[in-house]
Amino acid sequence: MKEIDISRAIINFHFKALLDNISTDVVIVGAGPSGLVAGGYLAEKGFKVTILEKRLSPGGGIWGGGMGFKYAAVQEEALHILKDFNINYQKDESGLFMVDSLELASGLIHGAIQKGANIFNLITVEDLVVRENRVAGVVINNTFALMEGFPIDPLTIEAKAVVDATGHEHDVVATLSRKNDIKLNTPTGKPLGERSLFAEPAEKGVVENTKEVYPGLFVCGMATAAVFGYYRMGPIFGGMLLSGEKLYNLLKDRLS
Repeated sequence: MKEIDISRAIINFHFKALLDNISTDVVIVGAGPSGLVAGGYLAEKGFKVTILEKRLSPGGGIWGGGMGFKYAAVQEEALHILKDFNINYQKDESGLFMVDSLELASGLIHGAIQKGANIFNLITVEDLVVRENRVAGVVINNTFALMEGFPIDPLTIEAKAVVDATGHEHDVVATLSRKNDIKLNTPTGKPLGERSLFAEPAEKGVVENTKEVYPGLFVCGMATAAVFGYYRMGPIFGGMLLSGEKLYNLLKDRLS
């Protein structure tokens, strides 16, 4: 074993994976719970799925549970998704189901990869490819380069559909709206901004508002609240999981 062989193998495998994904069926921006669920299910059905995460660790906001405590809550309607991803849970006397937040995050990541999704971390989507009034891909750059403000030109990935799963920041939709003279599929044609916490309607709203917000661009998870002016819900994740499942059903029909 030589050091140069280690480096060569890592570079070869990374760039082969990256080249295999510069043209894909779906780019999901953000590797949180809704993006991982949708990506896993779509990949399992044979679609090429590329998930881009700007941070070092995929998993979104799951890791910390509630206020750094170890557990997250899930309601009964989403238990079938936990089962599909082989994630354990325990029933609480309130009727909620409690999941170890570390197992939830790592289980969704592992499950999505095992189902065939391709996840790349430390890649930031800084812009979109827009052709003839339709989103046709994403513009990517190295997260560290952007953090340091280096003037490095980006690369692109072509996709049949792009998903904003970036959470509260709704980075993809915000960028599209800011940089282009377009009207989104919202009451005002612009992102409406996230409202304060109200868990019960928020859990329903995150699923209802999982939809196409502009031709070729879909939104899921907490990004739906920021785009459609809805509530946040805190450390309960059933709606997030169901949002990913709804997105999967929307895209599998569209891509088919």
